[in-house]
Amino acid sequence: MSEDAFLDPLVGAAIMVVFSLLWIGLGVHWGRTNSEGTKGYLFAGRNVGLALVTATLMATWVTGNTVLAAPEQAYKIGVWGVIGYCFAGFGLLAFAPLALRIRRLMPNGFTSGDFMRLRYGRGAWVPFMAISVFYFLAFLITLGMGAGLLVEALTGLDYHVGLLTVMIVTTIYTLLGGMRGVIGMDFIQAMIILGLLIVVAFMALTTYSPAEIQAGVIENKPGHLDLLLPAGLLYAWNTGLFSMGEVFHSNIWWMRAYSSRPSVNLKGFIVSGVAWMTVPLVAGVVTLVAIAFPGDFDIPQVNMVLPVVASTLLGPLGAALIFIVVFAALASTGSGLLTATATLLAQDFYRPFVNPEADDETMKQTVRRLIAVLCVLTIALAWVYVTSMYGLLLFAGALVGSTVWPVLCGLYWDKTNPVAASAGMVLGSASGLVFYFAVSSFGAALTGFVVSALVTVLGSRAKPQDFDWKILAYAGHERTSAMKEG
Repeated sequence: MSEDAFLDPLVGAAIMVVFSLLWIGLGVHWGRTNSEGTKGYLFAGRNVGLALVTATLMATWVTGNTVLAAPEQAYKIGVWGVIGYCFAGFGLLAFAPLALRIRRLMPNGFTSGDFMRLRYGRGAWVPFMAISVFYFLAFLITLGMGAGLLVEALTGLDYHVGLLTVMIVTTIYTLLGGMRGVIGMDFIQAMIILGLLIVVAFMALTTYSPAEIQAGVIENKPGHLDLLLPAGLLYAWNTGLFSMGEVFHSNIWWMRAYSSRPSVNLKGFIVSGVAWMTVPLVAGVVTLVAIAFPGDFDIPQVNMVLPVVASTLLGPLGAALIFIVVFAALASTGSGLLTATATLLAQDFYRPFVNPEADDETMKQTVRRLIAVLCVLTIALAWVYVTSMYGLLLFAGALVGSTVWPVLCGLYWDKTNPVAASAGMVLGSASGLVFYFAVSSFGAALTGFVVSALVTVLGSRAKPQDFDWKILAYAGHERTSAMKEG
């Protein structure tokens, strides 16, 4: 047990037990409403309304990094650390019109792989799936490591306690509740995250006035208020592009587009993107208090600045509030990751290559088994903490940045050449990885993004190829024959 923990281990354990039982109980409740086969289990009937869509999008995009890394960046570079992290919300905002078009073109689609296979054929489907699967595994590993590290740092409980608790509880309620359970839980978790962060921010701003905070920051770190700070501008730009790469290709967000009513798709992504930005904004602003009054706060490590401020202002209650926020953020992201990854593997690998004759119930049970397997695999790979969580995500960013233009052009430009799209992903990923290892990890996503854009657009302009949009309507109907034709 760590002596620097912000919360008593017994209190932390009690919080985890209470919320674990609550999540599992709600999973049982929502699971009883899943009576529509895969349509109900994976897409909640494809009829989710605006409030639930907004909540599930926001909660899934709020991770442990959102709650703790945003304050860390604010502590390091000031106002641009707050603003720059908010730029990650642009991924959801930019995907909003794409979500609307996806729902219209592919009303019965299952995965992002559906789109790549039908739009471009197997030549582009293969690199896209390789990138997607790697990204999902990397994200799951960072989630597992984050659960262990954050629970240990906040409560002093062993790393493996947090890893096992978050992954097992999240898996159980996801298995029981399906997409209805995931979305319903996300709504509750979104309210918890926003509500408790606002409480902490309110306490900070009533203890120290905004004028006092501004004067303190100017006195201690005047450069932290520089809106023309080059490092801050670069950080914000890279964060926005990285988030677009993460969102555009990811089956998490495609499944949300397939699940919601077509009439609320656009609004849901826009509102959730704006709502999500309030989380790093509120968390980051609280950090300015620690910069303005360094004598009042003992910061042992910069990624723990928010728990320090909360526990200093509110005592054990503040530490408990932040712990609940982190626990909810980890669970909401984990459930979305497990469902999206299992669905991608089942629909794009199992059905076409293992069991082409699989019926609806078989596919539902296959997804459930894959969710359980992914839980065990994540625990095994994250059992020993051997690498930086953010570094692993940046490595994946070198790949996902290359998928933005093939997705964007494929949805809106009927002349996009399949060979150019495939080459864009391959060459974009390769150049991103070269930049990652040879120059800097922070520009890898941008490099892949730019190279993929040039290859996809210029290749399609040089040799345009007509596409019949009606082909996409076959998504979800006859996967086997479509795969063979591709």
